[in-house]
Amino acid sequence: MAEEKNYRASTGVDEFFYGVVGNGIAADALERVKFLQTITVEMPQEIVRAYGDNKTAELAVSSGNVAVTSAFHKIPIEDKQKLLGWEVVEGLTATGSQDNPPYVAVVFAKTYEDGSKEYVGLPKGMFTRPSVTGNTKGESTEFSSEEIAAQFMDREVVGFEEEKSVIFAYDPKGETTNRDALFQKVFGQAYPTTTTTSTTTSTTVGA
Repeated sequence: MAEEKNYRASTGVDEFFYGVVGNGIAADALERVKFLQTITVEMPQEIVRAYGDNKTAELAVSSGNVAVTSAFHKIPIEDKQKLLGWEVVEGLTATGSQDNPPYVAVVFAKTYEDGSKEYVGLPKGMFTRPSVTGNTKGESTEFSSEEIAAQFMDREVVGFEEEKSVIFAYDPKGETTNRDALFQKVFGQAYPTTTTTSTTTSTTVGA
């Protein structure tokens, strides 16, 4: 008998990691950004038709750019410096038209109520600087959030015949085998087991 498929929907997001990969396939170090709130990975595709004899002669798939939009409770300035290539001089952080963001790889987890997790790996991309916003304080306290966007591209990933732009890994509760394999594929190093996890809210994967 075939194994029953899993139809549970995710209820949260967690474990957002990134690492600078440059032009290689191994990250220098892994950085954790806590308190991820929402993240969307857009993977657009469309069917292209070729015509002849007044009908469709052939179909082909045209894939668009992989785009990521994520919102955090707050993105620490240290992470903005690393993700966006911002210059730091005498304790001041600055951005300009000559910024040179590095290539980075990203992994985050979608969490489920049964304790299982699905990890999403993005092997190579660049982040763009977020908007600066602020609101006056009113009668009640409201927390702001920060949103940042990125574009990802195909990259050679050891073990796969073709270059890939998104990789998925699923582990049941208490298991980490596929998570560990994904981190090795995306970052070229092991999952950092000493990192403290955090509580988050929701996620959307797909266009």
